[in-house]
Amino acid sequence: SLRLAPSSKASSAGSASVLDTSNSYGLHDTMRFGMRQIASEVSSKHPLENRLAEWDNTQMELKMNMARNMYGMHAPIKMAMERNLVTKARGPSMLPQRSNLGLDILAGKDESIDFEDFLN
Repeated sequence: SLRLAPSSKASSAGSASVLDTSNSYGLHDTMRFGMRQIASEVSSKHPLENRLAEWDNTQMELKMNMARNMYGMHAPIKMAMERNLVTKARGPSMLPQRSNLGLDILAGKDESIDFEDFLN
């Protein structure tokens, strides 16, 4: 899809309420559904948090879909191969360990300075 921003729906993988996992007595069925995590029930996440976490993935999917529509199937395959090769390659020893200049260039982030660049 040509989605510009991630959906605001939080992924519900692995989260279930007590009503979903209760047995006939109204208690959580640990043998069938595993340990109950109260933290996931008490602290609900803000809808914006999911969008921020999925922002880069959504933008990359948009670029891949647009490249496929404009140039054909070879363009996103080539872009994915280039990203895979650059992530495996080691950069110059003068750059910090977490920095990957080649990946920044392919992603178009080489002209911007973020807090990750100077606060490891």
